[in-house]
Amino acid sequence: MASGPENSPPAGERAPAESVPPAVVPAPLPPTIWTRYSSEPARIRTGNRARLLRDGAAAFPEMLAAIAGAKKHINLASYIFASDGTGRDFSGALAERARAGVHVNVIYDAIGSSDSAQDVFDVMTDAGVNVIEYHPIRPWRPRWGWWRRDHRKILVVDGVIGFTGGINIADLNAPLERGGGGWRDTHVKIEGPVVADLQASFIAVWRRAGGRRLHKRDYLPSLVHVGATPARVVGNTLLWNRWSIRRAILAAFRAATRNIWIANAYFVPDAAIVGELIRARGRGVDVRIMVPRKSDVRVVAYASRNRYQWLLDEGIRIFEWTGPMLHAKTIVVDGVWSGVGTFNFDRWSLVNNLEVTVNLFDPAVAVELERMFIEDQARCVEVTREAWLRRAGYERMLESLAGLLSPWL
Repeated sequence: MASGPENSPPAGERAPAESVPPAVVPAPLPPTIWTRYSSEPARIRTGNRARLLRDGAAAFPEMLAAIAGAKKHINLASYIFASDGTGRDFSGALAERARAGVHVNVIYDAIGSSDSAQDVFDVMTDAGVNVIEYHPIRPWRPRWGWWRRDHRKILVVDGVIGFTGGINIADLNAPLERGGGGWRDTHVKIEGPVVADLQASFIAVWRRAGGRRLHKRDYLPSLVHVGATPARVVGNTLLWNRWSIRRAILAAFRAATRNIWIANAYFVPDAAIVGELIRARGRGVDVRIMVPRKSDVRVVAYASRNRYQWLLDEGIRIFEWTGPMLHAKTIVVDGVWSGVGTFNFDRWSLVNNLEVTVNLFDPAVAVELERMFIEDQARCVEVTREAWLRRAGYERMLESLAGLLSPWL
């Protein structure tokens, strides 16, 4: 097979350096402004605090510290729960809390964790952790399944501290200097009333996957206001809300007047999303898309590139990240609306996977996401329209073939 996108000639020039916005914390916005960016304003909860966590280097210590401080219960869902060093760190920490009397519930995806050794889960089970494999791929197992996957990454401790984002429990997200894969990813730590919705997302899937009943009076405590961030947890865990994340994204795109900056690992959007991006660009909105130059799923990279011409012709800027795998799933719109979660712009996330994202209506969070984007842009190659038109013929052919597979990617 021909070489993948990571080995193809540069399609453009190194992205020019841009000045990073000053670290000034903007004032909160009135609801009359930020509710315009929401598909369901009534579901937004105020009084939260959010902290962005860049890569496993920042996320793993925060998550392990929260686990170590647990007093009552821990709920963790991870698409990948590896049996490497990071996986064993988490397995040991969760087992220790279970032995201390904390109720610990873990759900991992059978396909995402298919390479994991069983002993990493046995350590937890032997300590009293309730562990569920989501949709085993062996037909003789109860609740087996192929297509519906649990792609969420959720950690909720004592019902008051929550985490979600793109980071799996695996060395892939650990820093290179510590022997990890150095994947570029973004997580968010949240506190406040919106944590209840993240907890509810876990509980809903836990019960359907065969887990013991988790009583709401124990797992959903009353939560006080701890900050000034309006937020909404959006998930597609049930048939009736399968399109909820997509609706939330489209609503933000339609409201955009200044900028839409997207960083996404697997960018194969449908026609409706592409159409909203093109319409936004027609309004003068600065639309930028950041994707990995070296993807861990080569066919998805080709399918993503099959859409480049469509976007570049409309003046949408595309940046290819040149470092280790870009796995983040973040969006920032107009310095008002931010999205951090597990959702990819592909068919699997839209139809087949269980996903979750947090929408944050806070200029302070948006500014930080914009700072991250600009910093990451310096490690990207910008794909220019002129260079793209000069790409090799075999690349065009592979992109076209992968494009035909888009409905199944």
